[in-house]
Amino acid sequence: MATPQAVEFPRIFGVHDSRQMVWILRENSLIATPFSSNVKPVSLDLITCTDKEFHDAGKGNPVYLGIKGNHLCFFCAEIQGQPTLQLKEKKIMDMSKEKKAQKPFLFFHSREGSTSTFQSVSYPDWFIATSKMAGQPVILTKERGKNYTTNFYLEPEDYIQPVRA
Repeated sequence: MATPQAVEFPRIFGVHDSRQMVWILRENSLIATPFSSNVKPVSLDLITCTDKEFHDAGKGNPVYLGIKGNHLCFFCAEIQGQPTLQLKEKKIMDMSKEKKAQKPFLFFHSREGSTSTFQSVSYPDWFIATSKMAGQPVILTKERGKNYTTNFYLEPEDYIQPVRA
């Protein structure tokens, strides 16, 4: 497998699920809500981790996730015995430049058909998820496909026009 190359900037994506639920930022928490013209969804910063240790795990591409325009990164921590998704103030580019990966910030990004999943590296088999009810926080779950949605559509927002000489 080729060694991952350092990237100079993250890829940017809009994210939604099959019910057109998007993620919004409310007081440093991510909330899933139906998309409408008066909703301002967040965009995801996604950058590949360059630490080779996690690239042969067979679970997907190890990535850091952040909220575009904020210095907030996705972070997994155990709270009252339960793996929990949090946002932590950190610059995604600073993490991507570190030689040794920061495991609590890492997710395995996998493609399942036209959708993407994000599995916590620190907590195997725990996935970023949204409730089927609107207005609920974005969480980590082991329950795939029951009460929670773990497959998301990513819409690229990072198309850059080529520079003309």
